[in-house]
Amino acid sequence: MSESADSAPGTDGHADGNVLFVVLDTVRKDHLTPYGYERPTTPALERFAEEARVYEHAVAQAPWTLPVHASMFTGRYPSEHAATQEDPYLADGIGTLAEAVRASGRATACYSSNAWITPYTRLTAGFDRQDNFFEVMPGDVLSDTLADLWQRVNDSDRLRAVADRLVELGNTAHEYLAGGEGADTKTPAVIDRTIDFVDDADGWFAFINLMDAHLPVYPPEEYAAEFAPGVDATAVCQNSKEYNAGARDISEAEFDDIRGLYDAEIRHMDAQLERLFDHLKRTDQWADTTVIVCADHGELHGEHGLYGHEFCIYDPLVNVPLMVRSPGLEPGREAGTVELLDLYHTVLDAAGAVGAAGTPSHGGESFDPTRSLLRPEARAFEGGDYGFVEYHRPVVELNQLETKAAEAGIELDRGSRYYSRMRAARRPDGKYIRNERIDDEGYRLDTDPDEAEPVGTDDPVVAETAAVLREFEASVGGEWDDVADDDVLAGMSDDARARLQDLGYME
Repeated sequence: MSESADSAPGTDGHADGNVLFVVLDTVRKDHLTPYGYERPTTPALERFAEEARVYEHAVAQAPWTLPVHASMFTGRYPSEHAATQEDPYLADGIGTLAEAVRASGRATACYSSNAWITPYTRLTAGFDRQDNFFEVMPGDVLSDTLADLWQRVNDSDRLRAVADRLVELGNTAHEYLAGGEGADTKTPAVIDRTIDFVDDADGWFAFINLMDAHLPVYPPEEYAAEFAPGVDATAVCQNSKEYNAGARDISEAEFDDIRGLYDAEIRHMDAQLERLFDHLKRTDQWADTTVIVCADHGELHGEHGLYGHEFCIYDPLVNVPLMVRSPGLEPGREAGTVELLDLYHTVLDAAGAVGAAGTPSHGGESFDPTRSLLRPEARAFEGGDYGFVEYHRPVVELNQLETKAAEAGIELDRGSRYYSRMRAARRPDGKYIRNERIDDEGYRLDTDPDEAEPVGTDDPVVAETAAVLREFEASVGGEWDDVADDDVLAGMSDDARARLQDLGYME
């Protein structure tokens, strides 16, 4: 694809290269060695960081998988793409990153074991090849035409029972693979399939999501012995809802064990990525490939009295690792704010697919050069110092939390953070969180990076950030509607409730 001088990338003219996009699901920035972690969890990524741009203040658009991936795949905020817990599905009319890249002539592939990244949620739209958690239906069955058919099946009352049974079978297989001895089997297969894909394709875009660090964590023995020696993974708390509901206590010693298992899983992913990186180098594909490595969100291990990645939007969840290596992009550390939705434009730029974005056939966001991290004008727009986070009604987590609380005879406070929607504006030195049912929170991140001491809007940084958040809210649809019902599930559409039931997140 030829480009005019006005649209040529600002990275020594690089364009039309291969793209590898890696998401380390649920990985905290401060558990990676390129970000100063003292344990050697990621030696391969440490070497990768030497030739990459490393971002200190990358902001995820939500604290969980579905809306974050939808933002990366559409270039839109959660309130704009609407793939949230309240309606867990990307609408047909929204064009995706993979659709635009495929329209530009590249082969596309998605390999993931995350239950949210499937044709069922439409996050895989545009990928020629895919493999996902539906173990009973491998990716080559769900690709292309049959992926579209799968969506139609789920919209048909007559065929819905058939689809439900297939999803039930897929969930059963996924639960086995996510626990015990099956835990270390999926990531090597993802890497194997990715290697096969890139070797077969002539110009490619590969997206992979590695789920090892997501609960439950059962690392391979090789890495458990190094990072969690003597820890019985079946004895520690592997269900965050039990702790968050107050049904299960976790001591600091147990959290240490959980962190050890978590680090072991990160080390396993790093070793598998090294295998993929080495293959690209041996086959002379590395030089022409843009490689993006990030997390979609992080994880809490007792901070703020919470476990997992739910019911808050504190920095361990939304200030995520991000590293980008691209021909012509100068390596180094970047101290300014970037957002994960910028990666939509970055991939378009790297793949030479800027002309396919925003076309009538694509129906998605047009390419924005100020959003591409490959260009010198990246983030050079009004408000570019800020990143924004949205956490809609936590339907999925609440259903599970309420179950655990009821089993323990605990009554949850309906005025607590568990029932609250949240939004935040963040810049490197400050953050403002607007909560629906609890008090708003302001933090000076430059002096209080742990968000331990909230400050009010009498602080000028917090006041400015709160004002920017109000402007952002107005741009994406204004303030939330009041929630009068005690049950936050009551406002869900029947279709959204059915989809969550099918995926195993609701009874």
